[in-house]
Amino acid sequence: MARPKKDIESLKAIRVNVRMTVNEYLIVSGNAATLGMGIPDYIRKKLIGRPLPRTKVTPEDRRLFVELSRIGNNINQLSKNSHLRMHSPKKLSLQLSELRHLLGELKSNIKDK
Repeated sequence: MARPKKDIESLKAIRVNVRMTVNEYLIVSGNAATLGMGIPDYIRKKLIGRPLPRTKVTPEDRRLFVELSRIGNNINQLSKNSHLRMHSPKKLSLQLSELRHLLGELKSNIKDK
């Protein structure tokens, strides 16, 4: 039994050639690779306006996001305690210096990429 023929609307019968600079090609191919797509599929979806898949996050970036979230939580807790007068100045300054150190490490990890 032969495969059924596609209707005319679903056939990809028209070919469009596009010229682009090397920089444009590098941008398009980089965007497509980031999304895990081929260049033709990326261009087709981008032109038609269909939603593109989400960007894949590397495990290293995910670890950095989690660490930044933890630091944000610590800062919120410190500011809440500070507003409620539930802190000792020595303990608070120690915690703040530890947070500064962690932020410095994260910044250096991001800059090294």
